[in-house]
Amino acid sequence: MSGQTPPELARLRGSIDNIDAALVHLLAERFKATQQVGVLKAQIGLPASDPGREARQVDRLRRLAQEADLDPVFAEKFLAFIVAEVIRHHEAIAQDHAQGD
Repeated sequence: MSGQTPPELARLRGSIDNIDAALVHLLAERFKATQQVGVLKAQIGLPASDPGREARQVDRLRRLAQEADLDPVFAEKFLAFIVAEVIRHHEAIAQDHAQGD
C-alpha cells in the first residue's frame, strides 16, 4: 500500500477527531458549571465532596453506559477521574474563600 490513507479510514478518523473536539468542549462546559457549584458551596459552608450525590451519579452513569453499550466499569472510572478533579477544585475554592474572610 502506498502512503495514501484509504478514504474510509480518513472518514472514520475525521469522525473521531470531531468527537474528541466535542468531548473537550463538553468537559469545559461541565467544569465551568462545577466551578460555580464550588463557589456556592464555599459561600454557604458546604463540604467540597458530597458522597451521596457522587454515589447517585455513579449509579446513573453506569445505567446510561449500559443503555449506550459502553462498558459501565469504564464509565465509572471516567466519572471518578472527573469527580476527583472537581473535588480538588472545590477544595481550592473553599480555601480561597476562607482566606478571603
